[in-house]
Amino acid sequence: MLDTKSLKLVADRLHLVDTLLDENVYADKVLAGGKVVNVITKEIYEAEVAITGEYILMVGNCSKLKGPKTEIVDVTGKYITPGFIDAHMHFESAMLTATEFSRLSLPTGTTCLISDPHEIGNVLGKVGMKAMAEEVATLPQHVYLRVPALTPDSPGLETAGKNITSKDIPEMLSWETVTGIGETQGVTTIKFVYEHNYEVIKDTIASTVYARSIGKQVDGNIAGLFGEELAAHIICGGTDISCHETTTKEEAVEKLRYGVYVLMREGSTQYNMAQSVRAITEDGLDSRRAIIATDDMLAEDIINKGHMNDIIRRTIKEGVDPVEAIQMATINPATWLGLSEIGVLAPGKYADIAVIDGKLEDMNVTQVFLKGEKIAENKELLIDLPVYTYPDTVKKSVKRDPITAEDLMIASNDDKVLANCIGLIPLNNLSEKLQVELPVENGYVKSNVEDLLPVAVVGRHGQKDIGKSFVKGFDLKEGAFAETVSHDTHNLIVIGTNYEDMAVAVNRVIELQGGVVIAKDGEVVDELPLRISGLMTDELTAYELTDKMTELHKKAKEVLKCSIPAPFMHLAFLSLSTSPKWKITDKGVVDVENYKVIPSIESIK
Repeated sequence: MLDTKSLKLVADRLHLVDTLLDENVYADKVLAGGKVVNVITKEIYEAEVAITGEYILMVGNCSKLKGPKTEIVDVTGKYITPGFIDAHMHFESAMLTATEFSRLSLPTGTTCLISDPHEIGNVLGKVGMKAMAEEVATLPQHVYLRVPALTPDSPGLETAGKNITSKDIPEMLSWETVTGIGETQGVTTIKFVYEHNYEVIKDTIASTVYARSIGKQVDGNIAGLFGEELAAHIICGGTDISCHETTTKEEAVEKLRYGVYVLMREGSTQYNMAQSVRAITEDGLDSRRAIIATDDMLAEDIINKGHMNDIIRRTIKEGVDPVEAIQMATINPATWLGLSEIGVLAPGKYADIAVIDGKLEDMNVTQVFLKGEKIAENKELLIDLPVYTYPDTVKKSVKRDPITAEDLMIASNDDKVLANCIGLIPLNNLSEKLQVELPVENGYVKSNVEDLLPVAVVGRHGQKDIGKSFVKGFDLKEGAFAETVSHDTHNLIVIGTNYEDMAVAVNRVIELQGGVVIAKDGEVVDELPLRISGLMTDELTAYELTDKMTELHKKAKEVLKCSIPAPFMHLAFLSLSTSPKWKITDKGVVDVENYKVIPSIESIK
């Protein structure tokens, strides 16, 4: 017996056939005068697009389908493309609920989002992810989730709010809007995980084998792996995986040769597409498994630059044919994700359409159709989005008493020490490892090196741990800032020029129950509450949040004299314990490549 959803599809398709073959039945609307971008055949040609209900009837000469009540949409001289797909992203990185992210992304032509709730999962486990799954189910935009196989990603090196293992996978994969397992970061540094935490390998394989057995996909996380390590990661992921961590042409070439779907990342702070796409533009590799995705995108960037339309624009500027670049955000991700009803303009597919005015390479989206309805025009959303209220169970997630400045300092009985420090790499989530000789004054290590700043990760999931070190390259001149956005376990991270301001910022974040706080001269300069798991807000609209983040970035630049772009996102990645080389968690300095916590300081012999 067919279920209700299948019965509706039967009725819908019968109506489509009736409309095409019955001379007395006509299309609801026809897009006329435009140039169709056919991502199946890689062609551009003049054609009409006929739509009935949620679906495309046909593409071509649609004159017989125009009746007295058919709406004719004049798109003369404009390009008609499928709606765009962001194949890997995190709502938490934008600090927005799924609803508010949709409000920004829909007018840019993005009609489908594949979100990894890894962040809220690390804080609240299944409770947080279930709430997000329920929210995305209310949205008109196609939104699907990929749940984590493991939290924390590095057991023993960091503390998550909730632990997730293969035992939790069957339940999570049964949720309506979940299509697979998200980025398998637990086996990113697979050689070292194999040597130091073999159980993670076994557990990941158990999760991915189960996922594949029920027809779900798995996203990889293959940062800098080649040869045996790359092959091992692919096998752990279930053999047919993706990767959004490719940063060089050489990586892209080897992964594409292995059949990995290379999700060329181009977000707000990580620009990896230009290097990855050289495998196609220079080496001539087939682009069918090349996909563009954002991973982490700030709301203000979407408003000011666009979303996937902007990423397509950037890809074209790297020498990719415009239609091929559009394929990377339509048919390619739809094929990888198994979403056969979207990603192309063809009979019976959802009428998800972006209309582009002017030059195709400029990707100026002026109209957007979602399931046949015009939902945006000239960057304005034309529909109301449902209101989803997050339960109180996902708030009040900061379980930490106030701290003192001394709690953040590194004590030592020596006169001087060798400090294990982290080197920031701008516009990247990788980091350098540095050893710096530092003096000890009044029993505490002090930085006497320019641009070497104290950094700490304060446990906020009920543990008392505080990891402490120094970071070079942030170019912060005054004050401090702290936040509960701290990948991936999202403990409370803080950086500053002095410990007093750092403590002020940390304690205000605790009081807010999550958020971002800037402090200077012992006072709070500005703040942004993020009460949903300490990662997102449901108190501000997307535009209000953008205004607030613009203000915070301005304060960081002008008041704290911080020159790094998107400093809050850069700080958040300093605790990503799966990304080489050295990071900091609540346990201390993490040597990612050797899968161990190392001392913050060492005695000089």
